[in-house]
Amino acid sequence: MHETDEEIADLQRLLDASIGRANSHLTGIVDDDHRLDARQLVTELTGMKVLVLATVTARGEPRTSCVDGHFVHGRWLFGTSATAVKIKHMRARPAVSATHVDGERVGVFTHGQARVFSEGPEFEAHNAYFTEFYGSDPQTWDEAGVVYATIDPGWMVSYAADAASFPRG
Repeated sequence: MHETDEEIADLQRLLDASIGRANSHLTGIVDDDHRLDARQLVTELTGMKVLVLATVTARGEPRTSCVDGHFVHGRWLFGTSATAVKIKHMRARPAVSATHVDGERVGVFTHGQARVFSEGPEFEAHNAYFTEFYGSDPQTWDEAGVVYATIDPGWMVSYAADAASFPRG
């Protein structure tokens, strides 16, 4: 868990606002008994979680791919090759969606804006995080280098089949 108390409070506000804007179909499924609060969510999302990331082509066509998602400071963080098509999409059209699902046990659905980092202080911080997590420098993994992206969430909803069973960190 990498979140400060302020980041957890911000995440809780986002979760509350997102479900507050949801329609009756979604709230009929993701009711009070099936939602994780921010503290439960950051505890659950510790470590690497496979994300299905959706980007958009220049023709407006959706494309999905998987990335190693890390939930850090209340945002999804991931890396990929500098030559990956998803990077081209995010630089041109930063609106993205990401989903992490573990069977019917838990699901996290996020819509937001991607920010891509290929240099600078945030890039260096992300590279240090991934180097520590994976035990080697990601910049050695691909000839083109690895770039990082975060998703600044504008909407996020979590679902848990048994939310009461999830710890709060």
